[in-house]
Amino acid sequence: MTDHPPTTAIPEEGKAGPRKDGLLGYQVIHSYLRSLDNSPGVYRMLGEQGEVLYVGKARNLVKRVSSYAKQTGHTARIGRMISATASMMFLTTRTETEALLLEQNLIKQLKPKYNVLLRDDKSFPNIVVTKAHDFPMIKKHRGRRSEAGSYFGPFASAGSVNRTLNQLQKIFLLRNCSDSMFSTRTRPCLQYQIARCSGPCVGHISKQDYATAVSDAESFLKGKTTAIQNKLAAEMSQASDAMEFERAAGLRDRIRALTEVQSTQGVNPRIVSEADVIALHMAGGQACVQVFFIRAHQNWGNRAYFPHTGTGAEAAEILEAFVAQFYSTKLPPKQVLLSHEIENDDLMQELLSGKLD
Repeated sequence: MTDHPPTTAIPEEGKAGPRKDGLLGYQVIHSYLRSLDNSPGVYRMLGEQGEVLYVGKARNLVKRVSSYAKQTGHTARIGRMISATASMMFLTTRTETEALLLEQNLIKQLKPKYNVLLRDDKSFPNIVVTKAHDFPMIKKHRGRRSEAGSYFGPFASAGSVNRTLNQLQKIFLLRNCSDSMFSTRTRPCLQYQIARCSGPCVGHISKQDYATAVSDAESFLKGKTTAIQNKLAAEMSQASDAMEFERAAGLRDRIRALTEVQSTQGVNPRIVSEADVIALHMAGGQACVQVFFIRAHQNWGNRAYFPHTGTGAEAAEILEAFVAQFYSTKLPPKQVLLSHEIENDDLMQELLSGKLD
């Protein structure tokens, strides 16, 4: 990236001062055109006090800025922004994708009045199966993935994770106690008594059988639910034939729990294994964006967002800004499905694909 020298309404290299008396906003913008070229980059519109009104990107700076230098033909929102513009600043970039990335970083940093801004950017919880112990535990995790283990997510909320963990413990009987608690147990805890744990802390299950349960739980979280269900059904049939009725009843309860978690999550068509479904609805000048998390052919919940709409942005701009800011700190899935078209679909695909490389 390279800096383009900022200038005033009557260009003066090195400064970005207030609007000169008598000049209208579109005239201020027009005065910059002779100092621009067709490079990609980012521009900032500044108010009388130097406050940032708007940050935008451009595939071609001179072409994009010239679209604001007209007296008519703008939406009410853009017209107000142009009227308030006292000066501008520019940054050129090597590529158009760099311009998109820089634009969204500046928007998050500067929070301009006329830009779309994602106001809630919290991290999402995951499920982790730890790997640093002979008898791994399964638990909820949020934040950096610094602990050794297999991570599954994101889930939309702590509630959706807790519901899934509750069912997984019924099905696979994996421990959720800390390593220190595990090492000091001398008799089974309540989780074992209510059939939520297989009791590895006191030797009620072998290391090999426990490892098989861990592998089955990971297979389930990867979407291989049919194979797990068939396996449990076969074990139940064998236990019943051997007249091990208590064991058969336990396996029956685990199959029921598996069916319950499948119905709660909602199994999706096989053609959608991993995706975020992002849907926008606008009403009364407000915008709501719902994000649905599809992982391993299952719906792992959804979350609603209410972005600041930049005093009246259109759907394409709102959704593009939301997607760029949403994934600025998150790893995107293999697919992102949108309810509306966005302005720079090709650039967004390149930006998100680059995060997966």
